[in-house]
Amino acid sequence: MDRKDYDRYRIKLNKEKERVLSLIQELKENEAVDSYAEMASELSFYDNHPSDLATENFDFERGKALKGNEREILSKIDESLQSLDQGKYGVCKRCGVEISKERLDFLPYAQYCIKCQTVIGSIKEYRSNRRPVEEAVIGNPFGYGYNDYNEYEKVGFDAEDSFQAVDSFNRLQNRFDIYDDDDMYVEPVEKVSNEQYKNQLPD
Repeated sequence: MDRKDYDRYRIKLNKEKERVLSLIQELKENEAVDSYAEMASELSFYDNHPSDLATENFDFERGKALKGNEREILSKIDESLQSLDQGKYGVCKRCGVEISKERLDFLPYAQYCIKCQTVIGSIKEYRSNRRPVEEAVIGNPFGYGYNDYNEYEKVGFDAEDSFQAVDSFNRLQNRFDIYDDDDMYVEPVEKVSNEQYKNQLPD
């Protein structure tokens, strides 16, 4: 790629940067005037129809997603301008092959050649660290405890037993009528043993 092409792509990138910055500014202004912000400041949503709230919420989330997308494009443009200054513009970041001029004309901030971009686009990213927020708050009271992992000291008192021991402190003294323990109440069908059940089956 010669100097003339570098100057041409620099102009294209700067124009694209101006367009993205103006779009981000426009999204910010629309967000400030948005009726969702007005609705969110209300003390009660009682007089608002649920579908109106859902529409406002959808529009708000869509605006945030658009703004995030434009910011990502802006960072790619900045990286491309930086690679122009370093003389590395138009080279695929994955395989090192020169990106075609047709691709750069269409997408001046392209960082990968078409072949590598196809491979990257086909990879489904799995993020195991993206867990529901509730798991951090609720936890798992019946999860594994220290004794469950200790093979040498199996004492028969696991995480569930420790939860039940702590839960026993929540009980009121001398009040058995409000608690319905499983060991105090067994349905008649559960009293039937396996042997009795087998004896009832026809031969």
